[in-house]
Amino acid sequence: MIDAVLQAARVAPALRPQGLVMDLERLGTLVPSRLSFARSLIRQMARQRWQITQEYFALDEGGYGEVIYRVQTPHGRYHVVIFSQHITDEQRTDRVIANAWDVTFGLVEGDVEDSLFTALAENVPLQEAGRQHPRLLVISRANKSLRNFEVFVQSLASGEQPPVEAIREVGYLYRTTAVYGNGKFGIADYGRLQGNPDFRYPFSAQMTAVYVLRQFSIDQAEHLARVAAPETAVPLANELRRYLGIGNSTGLGMAPFLIRHPQLINQWIHAREQALATAKAQIPSELSRERLLSLCLRAQRYLDETSVENTTQAERNATVVAELTDIIPWLEQIALHETLWQQLTDWSEAAQTIDTQELLNTLLIELYPESVDMLEDAMAVEEKLELIPDMPLVQLKQVIETQFDWALSEDFEAPEAKHWFWYQSVEKEEPRLGVRGVDPGESKELPLAIAPRVQRSYAALAEFLQANPKALTIDFLLAQPKHMESIRRIQTMATTAYGEIQGNLWHRDMKPMHLLRAKLSFLGANRFDPRGDRWVRVTFFQGAPLIDELNGEPTDLFAFDDWSYALAPTDSTTGEGFDAVENHESFV
Repeated sequence: MIDAVLQAARVAPALRPQGLVMDLERLGTLVPSRLSFARSLIRQMARQRWQITQEYFALDEGGYGEVIYRVQTPHGRYHVVIFSQHITDEQRTDRVIANAWDVTFGLVEGDVEDSLFTALAENVPLQEAGRQHPRLLVISRANKSLRNFEVFVQSLASGEQPPVEAIREVGYLYRTTAVYGNGKFGIADYGRLQGNPDFRYPFSAQMTAVYVLRQFSIDQAEHLARVAAPETAVPLANELRRYLGIGNSTGLGMAPFLIRHPQLINQWIHAREQALATAKAQIPSELSRERLLSLCLRAQRYLDETSVENTTQAERNATVVAELTDIIPWLEQIALHETLWQQLTDWSEAAQTIDTQELLNTLLIELYPESVDMLEDAMAVEEKLELIPDMPLVQLKQVIETQFDWALSEDFEAPEAKHWFWYQSVEKEEPRLGVRGVDPGESKELPLAIAPRVQRSYAALAEFLQANPKALTIDFLLAQPKHMESIRRIQTMATTAYGEIQGNLWHRDMKPMHLLRAKLSFLGANRFDPRGDRWVRVTFFQGAPLIDELNGEPTDLFAFDDWSYALAPTDSTTGEGFDAVENHESFV
């Protein structure tokens, strides 16, 4: 699919090598790009004039009850049904073991008749403990940000806008703790979305539900302000609404996805690398240089404003801010020439950290929407690992030696190389990490580490080949069928440019955060803030257009889409004079 897209675009750029791109540490520096699913969804909504309206609002004086939003597309109708309930502070936790949340919600295909609403009300608040309806495409849950919510309600009730610092510190009023799709807990199976023109991009149904929750967080806060002080309450200023996102807390449960879906990951990374190569191959103009300068300045200010609690991440952000300071005068002074972008990235790779390198790559992709946005249609793939039984075994051995040399080079006899093991908890069926030889669960280890599996298969086939020099792959597998799954994966993934993460997931120094950040970047998450080494908080849709703007007719789709690296409004008292231009400036 990617090749067809590129042929249509008449572009044949050079891609970066697999060993560089798929290094686990580099993957752990990725940031959202215009190909991320949240960005793609907003563009699709704008192009197709999706209409999102509040259809039912039944919150009591405490803000508890039900709200329904209709999502009307050119191809279908959906509803986001939200249930708000009272929980105690002790019940409010982001951990997967929670069994109560401030709100639970789901994205429903079609209309919500009375009988369906009754079933949803009985089961959606229970989440995995409920009997979920097959017309649910997505179910999720979220908790309030206690630091922000009361400040917002009290400020609005008194007739004032909440302080910008409150949003800058946290970024949201609600954070989700899981967003489930694809048949989880009895909801609609993934096959229901195949061929659906509304949700043809990966995770677009989940992103739609999260986007609507953002509007609910605003509607609920304004409702509580009116209840508290109907005479003085004011609505939230649009600039502050736009600056609000939706938070998310996620942990190790996300990590195995990148291992279990190598063909899909190949599509994502390949599309991003094609976009980068396409951008670097463009001939710079004065306009594109000014756009890149503006984006660098915006990203620099965004990172400077972003508050994260993790000390290491804060230091990394500060380093990027400092290194962007070096890029800006370079761009201002260098003469325009055909290879300017290539020269810029070469210099960055030689002199700057990989965090800055990948941010710069993302900003370059941003310059050429007309050339790279078509690649969003190449982000999905039908996954199927194919076995080639008649491949000569000597050829398979050569494939492993050339395509999987990174796996063969690891010494798994060294204690540090086999420190961790992955297993699945019985209680919540979520992945966990244990220390080998210390923690229980090793007998139930998940086969997520690809490198040792490749090594074992390679050693076995090399020995078999010595005794059977003319053997085919099928001869080896008939003799040793336990290697079937490994060989199938090796043969399939050897034909791809990317997909296999080149890292030892058993190694003592392996950081699960790298896996989490890689996937979250493609979803479109910002404000990456690790909490410990196994879970992280992020923010979605901060700076994104509001549903009121979506329901209107954007006069400039480019400006409508230009919401990455959201900057804080400049006035926090009157609701007037907010500087929305810097956050949504158009560079064309």
